[in-house]
Amino acid sequence: MSRGIVPTTLARLPWGMLLLITGICGFGLVVLYSAANGNVRPWAFSQAWHFLLFLGGAIWLSRFREEQIKAIAWPLYFGLVILLVGVEALGAVGGGSRRWLDIKVIRLQPSEFMKIGIVLALARFYDLLPVGEIRAWSAVWPAAMLIGVPFALVMVQPDLGTALMIAFGGMVVMFLAGIPKRLFAVGIAAVAALVPVALRMMHDYQRKRIEIFLNPESDPQGAGYHIIQSKIAIGSGGLTGKGFLAGTQSHLDYLPEGHTDFVFATMAEEWGLVGGIGIIFAYLLVIWWGMGVASRARTRFGRLTAAGLTTTIFFYVAINLAMVMGLAPVVGIPLPLVSFGGSAMLTVLICLGLLMAIDRGRERRG
Repeated sequence: MSRGIVPTTLARLPWGMLLLITGICGFGLVVLYSAANGNVRPWAFSQAWHFLLFLGGAIWLSRFREEQIKAIAWPLYFGLVILLVGVEALGAVGGGSRRWLDIKVIRLQPSEFMKIGIVLALARFYDLLPVGEIRAWSAVWPAAMLIGVPFALVMVQPDLGTALMIAFGGMVVMFLAGIPKRLFAVGIAAVAALVPVALRMMHDYQRKRIEIFLNPESDPQGAGYHIIQSKIAIGSGGLTGKGFLAGTQSHLDYLPEGHTDFVFATMAEEWGLVGGIGIIFAYLLVIWWGMGVASRARTRFGRLTAAGLTTTIFFYVAINLAMVMGLAPVVGIPLPLVSFGGSAMLTVLICLGLLMAIDRGRERRG
């Protein structure tokens, strides 16, 4: 079947959203090109290739039916838990952390995919749970266990940022499923009471990050250097920026990780407030579309999955922006589709592929 000259399979794709994320990635390629002093290597070319490959995978995922997504929810979650255990036993060490499984063909970071796995697992759990039991204790403790196991395994690596995103994604699904707010209040109070214990259990560099977040000027040449230089880069961009290829913080190597975690600072220095607001607005449109998918979904599983995956994308953007602006501790969360690196891009495009699948499932039922 086709609509005019366009096959139905292609016509049903949300082309507005696909063009939007392509635009975000395209702008990111421009920033990476500038960060490499006007060269497509080593970052822009590789990033473009990964985006095209993963975008094709997202479009392929959009053909999945909701029943197929339900069927993989539990196997995906428990498979990722096994891989996280494998990381602790056999994982490769990089940057002081043990986060990857090197299986020759690919270097896999299971914790990235657990951000999706926890959403699917909890959505499936509450989909199977009778509505009358949503306020019972049996609706809380299994979900807490599903979140707690991967959270603990990722914290051991150690990777605070990813562990927090897993926890946030899971709690969003619990909240939207209808868990009573008083239970969240009890949980928040319990977490607050455990903060001193958690601080003692943290690695020295993690405690240092929190101290530097509160007062980065206390160690301007050490742990506070990243955030101070990031603020300088963002502030010096002004309204319209210094101009393409004219940034000094990144080109003179004052700004560390200017192509990964702090890529927004690299962009803001050259494109200014206008560029920063533009890309934030583009992300908000993607998130608006994802929440629209959740509101239009016709099943409980579809609504919870779509909302959980959309908030996962939101947490990527919000945590990274707060981090580079000094509003949150530096936890190593990249800016999706802009920061150089394949893992976060793959995770976000899988989220978008599943969102498209849920939206197409609603059209089929309609």
